[in-house]
Amino acid sequence: MIYDCAIIGGGPAGLNAALVLGRARRKVAILDNNQPRNAVTHASHGFITRDGVTPGEFRRIAYEEVLRYPSVQHLPLEVTGMEALSGGYAVTTLTGQRVEARKLLIATGLREVFPKIAGLHECYGTSLFNCPYCDGWELRDQPLIVVSDKPGVFHMAKLLYTWSRDLVICTNGQAVLDDVQKQLLESRNIRVVEQAAVAFIHEEGRLRQVEFADGSRIERSGGFITPEWQPKASWDDDLGYEVNELGGVVTDEWGRSTVPGVYAAGDASYIGPSQLIYAAAAGSRAAAGINLELTEEDFV
Repeated sequence: MIYDCAIIGGGPAGLNAALVLGRARRKVAILDNNQPRNAVTHASHGFITRDGVTPGEFRRIAYEEVLRYPSVQHLPLEVTGMEALSGGYAVTTLTGQRVEARKLLIATGLREVFPKIAGLHECYGTSLFNCPYCDGWELRDQPLIVVSDKPGVFHMAKLLYTWSRDLVICTNGQAVLDDVQKQLLESRNIRVVEQAAVAFIHEEGRLRQVEFADGSRIERSGGFITPEWQPKASWDDDLGYEVNELGGVVTDEWGRSTVPGVYAAGDASYIGPSQLIYAAAAGSRAAAGINLELTEEDFV
């Protein structure tokens, strides 16, 4: 079978694209090996009608809805390569299976690379997070810490001040704040610590204290940390599409990459803000672009 579209990735972008294309009676293959980045998250927020849903439940409901359409198939396979064909593309998988399609939609999302701090992985998703819009409400009015060696830590501090006035900013050993920024934060009683954090002291993932390089500790019950964002998968070497400085696929407003017939949606293209609702909207828009392109080709 040659599908109209092969969707690589079964997160909100890929699944919403499959829904739109399925309703347009397009033959769709969703290639997804069920390893979502947000699996550690206990609840996802900010998506109307699904506020507080677990990632697993979100995917279960989404697949239940998408697979109602007979032209949509889920292939639980890991993609290892892609190649251009005459009039389409071939996707190869870890098991050796080959899937051919007229169009490709890359919706593989991101992976996070964290600083090496003891206890971070145990706390992440329980008391440490990366997105205030996703988890700020749950940590409201608590003593919080922000650990980030990025210049954006100043903006993060101002943003979090809405949710909690008890903030400590740790630049993790880097001088990323200037004197004016420090003075502004300190005028709001926001403490700045420029030495490195070495450990998150916790009880079953619930943060209790943060230890710094000099051995000192402060009590905190939650916080936010800024990871390095990297594409979870990339096939620009296989297909030749353009990527931006962060490794995301460069697309136009319809999700088209610089290679004809190859689309991208969600975190695979814009790399932030990393929220369900943004990714789902991008998937819907890309699906409309794919369907339009298929329609034009069919009427030649």
